[in-house]
Amino acid sequence: MSKIVVITSGKGGVGKTTTAASFAAGLAKRGHKTAVIDFDVGLRNLDLVLGCERRVVFDFVNVITGDARLHQALIKDKRLDNLMILPASQTRDKDALTAEGVEQVLGELREQFDYIICDSPAGIERGAHLASYYADDAIVVTNPEVSSVRDSDRVLGLLASRTRRAEQGEDPVCEHLLLTRYDPHRVTKGEMLSVDDVCEILAIELLGVIPESTDVLNASNAGVPVILDEGADAGRAYDDAVARYLGEERPHRFIHAERKGLFGRMFGG
Repeated sequence: MSKIVVITSGKGGVGKTTTAASFAAGLAKRGHKTAVIDFDVGLRNLDLVLGCERRVVFDFVNVITGDARLHQALIKDKRLDNLMILPASQTRDKDALTAEGVEQVLGELREQFDYIICDSPAGIERGAHLASYYADDAIVVTNPEVSSVRDSDRVLGLLASRTRRAEQGEDPVCEHLLLTRYDPHRVTKGEMLSVDDVCEILAIELLGVIPESTDVLNASNAGVPVILDEGADAGRAYDDAVARYLGEERPHRFIHAERKGLFGRMFGG
């Protein structure tokens, strides 16, 4: 049975689109038929991160309004046969998304794909609500700072009360925590919250910790999901997170500051 997974957060700029792209690519790489949808109508960045911006002809809103069929709007990834992208519209506003239209598109996708990844806009407005309303699972993306964690706590409240599962009294949306832009050296200096701090505040399962890295920006600029960069710590961290999501046990990495050796302490290396 297919699953709808929303990538969400309360705050912008925490790495939702990077996460949606890498998570979808990681599932597809493991042989799962995966579709990833950009719900951020008006801003549209998922196609850039996945390197298919020049191939966009029709978009999510075109499908909802009946101007295009779903198969016309879906873009096949050139690197992964199992991955398809449904881009957002840059020329419409978020009111173009309707609950009925979203439900119909997700229903069609459920018949074709194992996983449907929904890249949600930040916050709690209409687009974000529709991205999470039909979700089976949620990956809550947050940075290790107080404002980001507080906003994520607000999102968790909405997932518990304003989804279809909540309204129909079904099993709740399964929530996972992904901590991004983590720098253990800054944690030891007291400049950001620790993994334990964030987990204690949000009280949901920790799926993964993505280290602060220029590799993420470089990959995004190149139109390649960072998970496909096997030499990048961030790529390996996303691969670990996907593996844990699928039930594999992997130890958490990149959460402790590496101790410098003697020469490192002497010469600052």
